[in-house]
Amino acid sequence: MNILSRVTPTDFLPTFYSMPDPSVLAGLTKTLGDISAKTSNYMATYGLTNSIVGYHPWGNSRYNGLQVQVNKRYSNNFSYILAYTWSHNFDDSTATNFSTILSPRRAQDFQNLRAEWASSALDRRHRFTFTPIYDFKPFQNGNWMMKNVIGNWSVSGTYTFQSPEYATVQSGVDSNLNGDSAGDRAIINPAGSANIGSGVTGYNAAGQVSTGSDIVAYVANNSSARYIVAGKGARSNGGRNTFPLDHTNNFDVSLTKRINITERFRFDIGAQAFNLFNHAQFVGGYLNDVNPYSTASISRAFLVPSSSSFGAYNQGTPDIGFFPSNSRALQLVAHFVF
Repeated sequence: MNILSRVTPTDFLPTFYSMPDPSVLAGLTKTLGDISAKTSNYMATYGLTNSIVGYHPWGNSRYNGLQVQVNKRYSNNFSYILAYTWSHNFDDSTATNFSTILSPRRAQDFQNLRAEWASSALDRRHRFTFTPIYDFKPFQNGNWMMKNVIGNWSVSGTYTFQSPEYATVQSGVDSNLNGDSAGDRAIINPAGSANIGSGVTGYNAAGQVSTGSDIVAYVANNSSARYIVAGKGARSNGGRNTFPLDHTNNFDVSLTKRINITERFRFDIGAQAFNLFNHAQFVGGYLNDVNPYSTASISRAFLVPSSSSFGAYNQGTPDIGFFPSNSRALQLVAHFVF
């Protein structure tokens, strides 16, 4: 609560998408050492030399939505529900307790929560579902054997299409020099190729590569990258939640056989298939479970532009965990109703 970002909108080291002319570097007088020498603890003069940490009950959100639903009433053994939702969810504090690596658990500037305002990690712009139910009931006027052995089948399913969750690309270094790298964003090159990342190289005023306090500017290692690491002392321009994961394109189906023993007693057996067509869907969690995916199971490397695993949330490379593909799952069920 008492720590400032040393990097400000007027005091930062520039980042170039490609190597500038030597005269440009020679004209830069602000160094990493100059910015690092600034105080970040504005209460140190009062004897509070350590960081003061607390969980503020602060947060803002706004949800706008439009819902449309069509219901076909049950007739001729068939019914369905068709629904569509358009929505836009904004907030500034989705996950403050490290429930996901997709959104930083702290603001990159501790003193400016408002700067976190962006489309929420919970935002799903489009959601379409179609749920049909059909009962196969021949021989309704036949004997018990014909009705319950040949007939009394029920088939139902749900098709879901949903916009993807968006993750926050992070530099992985303490870019703004406030002692914390968890929330520091990257630099976005609007002309860069989507989902391509790049690290940076520091240069001093003499045009020499540097990793020390004499750095005056950074240059992207890949000028065609969309996402570029903001080096120490650089100012990021990237917001929260700009990197899309997979959209949901899923169909679940259930087949149930009903055996009526008497008017009061019934026995149902059936099979359920989740993700029937086995579409790989790396959605950042589970399709059929509300539990969050464990943050300990995956690495944040796929969100850091300088990493060789940048963007590889669905690859499962050796140095990075990956999200589940939500492959097809089958389940047998039995119910006794009385």
